[in-house]
Amino acid sequence: MNTINTRRTIRKYSDREVSDELLNRLLTEAARTQTMGNLQLYSVVVTRSEEGKRKLAPAHFNQPMVTGAPVVLTVCADFNRTSVWCRNRKAEPGYDNFLSFINASIDALLYTQTFSNLAEEEGLGLCYLGTTVYMPQMIIEALNLPKLVMPVATLTVGWPDENPPLTDRLPTEAFVHSETYNDYSPQDIDRLYAFKEGLEENRNFCKINNKETLAQIFTDIRYTKKDNEAMSAGMLEALRRQGFLD
Repeated sequence: MNTINTRRTIRKYSDREVSDELLNRLLTEAARTQTMGNLQLYSVVVTRSEEGKRKLAPAHFNQPMVTGAPVVLTVCADFNRTSVWCRNRKAEPGYDNFLSFINASIDALLYTQTFSNLAEEEGLGLCYLGTTVYMPQMIIEALNLPKLVMPVATLTVGWPDENPPLTDRLPTEAFVHSETYNDYSPQDIDRLYAFKEGLEENRNFCKINNKETLAQIFTDIRYTKKDNEAMSAGMLEALRRQGFLD
């Protein structure tokens, strides 16, 4: 069976070493992924030291896998390297803008996903940290990132020391549209979310949080409007400091 069908988020890792040879091979192979204009608009900061992981941990809400994993990879949208190349080749770059950040972010995320697939094929366990974009300035300072470099993804990497259950996924018809986008009726939502909402763990999640619906867990607890607005402001400020916004 293809490993994508059995992939799990791994947050606990064994003491087994992730060799430089294996890691470098995977980092090299992942570069065969798609990239805009063949420019490879990404950079990866590899953190192995305990000190380095401790510096990164607060930006990720001190989740234990940050300091517990043998390796932490921070994947950055990087237009700095390309801009330096241009200036050293009698070309004046114009990549200090939002569109360039988006293009580099797409490159970085494509690289992140390709690396993840390759690593899991080798038996490594990964945790993708969505917290990377919550407090990017802390990561920028911890990793000494120059202008036109912005962290967009973080992976903790190691050999698994747990075997958590598979998480649920929406049915294909929930996200695949034929020819044009077809908006969702209340009946569609009832059908498409029935399995997710009916899972015992999700029903219990609502109960212990005193919420009527699973959706309220996300809107009222996990990803609130207040938090989203505050972190949006922080990200915009970081983008300004890094030179992607005026």
